[in-house]
Amino acid sequence: MSAIDLSGKVAIVTGAGRGLGRAYAQALAAAGAAVVVNDVDGESAAGTVEAITGAGGRAVAEVGPVGPSQTADALVARAVDEYGRLDVLVTNAGILRDAVLWKMTDEQFDAVVETHLRGTFTCARAAARHLREQGEGGRLILVGSPAGQYGNFGQTNYAAAKAGIAAFARTWALELARAEITVNAVVPTAWTEMTATIPAYAPLVERVNAGQGLPRQVRQAHALGMPEDCAPLVVFLASDAAAGITGQAIGIGGDKLTMYASPVDVAAAFRDGGWTAEAIADAWPTTLGPELQRYGVSFPPLDLD
Repeated sequence: MSAIDLSGKVAIVTGAGRGLGRAYAQALAAAGAAVVVNDVDGESAAGTVEAITGAGGRAVAEVGPVGPSQTADALVARAVDEYGRLDVLVTNAGILRDAVLWKMTDEQFDAVVETHLRGTFTCARAAARHLREQGEGGRLILVGSPAGQYGNFGQTNYAAAKAGIAAFARTWALELARAEITVNAVVPTAWTEMTATIPAYAPLVERVNAGQGLPRQVRQAHALGMPEDCAPLVVFLASDAAAGITGQAIGIGGDKLTMYASPVDVAAAFRDGGWTAEAIADAWPTTLGPELQRYGVSFPPLDLD
């Protein structure tokens, strides 16, 4: 198969100053796209731009926090002013404010929802308006999380926002289909500063810091690799090769590529005239009860010996 070529395309990547966002921006640029690098940290954004231009790519920085409509509008305007068009938006920016439900503050909840959910909404809205006016289709690539698929302990705010982002993808895929704008959610799993603090992965920290990468078991059973391992999916979804893919939640990490199911009925029961609480209790063990679904992010135990 020929190499993916994004020459002539222009992409915006939010939260691209470090980690996954930087990996996405660099991979898009390496495939030929011009990139508007967004981050709230100007020094980090400049570092990504320098890495891209130093490798022969094209990139500019647009500094600002996602969430406010002004930032979203400025990102689209910067892409058009610098490069004459917009083709791809990657909504990667995010923060964490973890706490269990009874300890989570209003400020912790609002900060995460503002960045992840509202930031995705405002940036996608600004991009969709321009892409529809431009009239040549486009790509919205929204960044989700396993926490949004399954839930995760201590992440009320983050899990809810990421679940909402998957719902955005399914909804906007319907609304933007006529304009030939695809919308998909990427669900990445990668080694980051946050991952390194997970107790189960403590034995791996020294190995990663030494540049030795992650063992096969972690890359496959845990779908965990480096940020660069997640970037190829973004490049693929940004390309013409993915023109027929929309409304999906697709995971990538380490050696694993995953298609997540949309919510579907897994069991149903009927009762003429409707249900009483007693009737539900009687029917439950043989109808819906056997189909209880998993919840919570979980991985098999590590055996690194």
